[in-house]
Amino acid sequence: MRRKLAAGNWKMHGLSADLSQLTQLVQTHPDPAVDILICPPATLLSRAAEATAQSPIAIGAQDCHSADKGAHTGDLAAAMLKDAGATHVILGHSERRSDHGEDNEIVHSKAQTAAAAGLTTIICIGESLAERDAGITLDTLTAQMTGSIPADIDPDLLVVAYEPIWAIGTGLTPTTDQIAEAHAHMRAKLAQHIGSAAKQIRLLYGGSVKPANAAEIFAVPDVDGALVGGASLKADDFSPIITALGAS
Repeated sequence: MRRKLAAGNWKMHGLSADLSQLTQLVQTHPDPAVDILICPPATLLSRAAEATAQSPIAIGAQDCHSADKGAHTGDLAAAMLKDAGATHVILGHSERRSDHGEDNEIVHSKAQTAAAAGLTTIICIGESLAERDAGITLDTLTAQMTGSIPADIDPDLLVVAYEPIWAIGTGLTPTTDQIAEAHAHMRAKLAQHIGSAAKQIRLLYGGSVKPANAAEIFAVPDVDGALVGGASLKADDFSPIITALGAS
C-alpha cells in the first residue's frame, strides 16, 4: 500500500517570516493521514527543519549538484542538504531543465548522488504544449523516465512527479483522462525500467493543483499525491489539498 504524499515546492519564494506557515501546518495536521513535504528555498532549509522537527512534516530541497563536493561556486551537495535537515530533493523540474539547460543525463547523475546520500529523489517529468499537440506526450515521458531515473536506484528513495509543462502556473489543468493515461503509462514504463519494485513507487501529479480541483485529481487511478507550487505557499491554501488527499 503506497502512502500518499502531499509535497509543496516553494520555488524562489519565502523569507524568514514565512516560516510561520510551517508552524500553522504543524498545528493543523498533527497526525495527518498522508505524508507531508515542504521544499523551501535553501536559505530556509535548516530553520524549516527545526520548525517541523517534532512533527510529521518533512523538509526537502529543490535541487542538488551531481558531485559530492568540489569547486562548484553557488551549488549545494546532497550531503549538505541532508546535513541541513532535508530528507528529500526535487530533481529535473521543468524550470531547471529549461532555465539551466538540465537534460536527462544531468538529472540521472544528480539522482545517483542524492540517493547515495540517503535523500529521497522526486524526479519530475512532463511534456510541453507543443509535444502534447504533436501527440508525443507518452514518448516524451518514456524518454525522460528512462533517461533520468537510475535503473538501480533504491525504490524506497524514489518518487516520480508528472508535471505537464503547459499546466505549471498557468491555471490550466489536463483532463482526468489525460492524467490517468499519463500515470498508467508511467507505471508500466517504470516496471520495464526498474522491475517489480515499480508498484511501490509513488506517482505525483503537479500543475495548477488547488483546493478547487484537488479531490477530482486525487480520484484518478495511480495518482498517489501531488507536487504543488503556488498553492503550497500559504497553509490556508495547502491544508485543504492535504485534507482532500487524505480523503481520497
